[in-house]
Amino acid sequence: MQRLEDRILKDGVVKGGNILKVDSFLNHQIDVSLYDEIGEEFHRLFKDEPVTKVLTVESSGIGLAVATARAFGVPALFAKKNRTRNIDGEVYSAAVESFTSGITYTIIVSKRFLTTSDHVLIIDDFLAKGQALLGLLGIVNQSGASVAGCGIAIEKGFQEGGKLIRDKGIRVESLAIIDSMEDGIIKFRR
Repeated sequence: MQRLEDRILKDGVVKGGNILKVDSFLNHQIDVSLYDEIGEEFHRLFKDEPVTKVLTVESSGIGLAVATARAFGVPALFAKKNRTRNIDGEVYSAAVESFTSGITYTIIVSKRFLTTSDHVLIIDDFLAKGQALLGLLGIVNQSGASVAGCGIAIEKGFQEGGKLIRDKGIRVESLAIIDSMEDGIIKFRR
């Protein structure tokens, strides 16, 4: 997606450890019109799937999931990283290690909101090592729902996550795939 790639080149900041900061427009401060365009693009890519829910993990994926769910006219659902008092009843859960923070979370989704009749589109802001997607796929599997695929805003194509998920037969559509970030220079896959 050209607009997203242009914005990454303009405002993205490459940090050590293969970290790309896009917090000025994607995952801290939000460019709402870009989010709407991303949601519409995911809808275009997955429009032939009978999507009933859009699922993500808190927190950076929530806005993208909402924009995508709006385009599909279905609910957005996010896996929480912490169990709170307002989550009652049984939950699906999975352990997920965050690439950026290095922390392992147990993500949870209430069983009330994900059922065997759902066809789930998973959305996230980044795909690096694939751990968040594996956790979300595990939750969908536990629920008995089916997976429409995974929509990713930015994939780090030089890391193993995309291959890991695709090798499982899961459709992954990434809007910007970065092949390298060497010496602070971002190169996209064409």
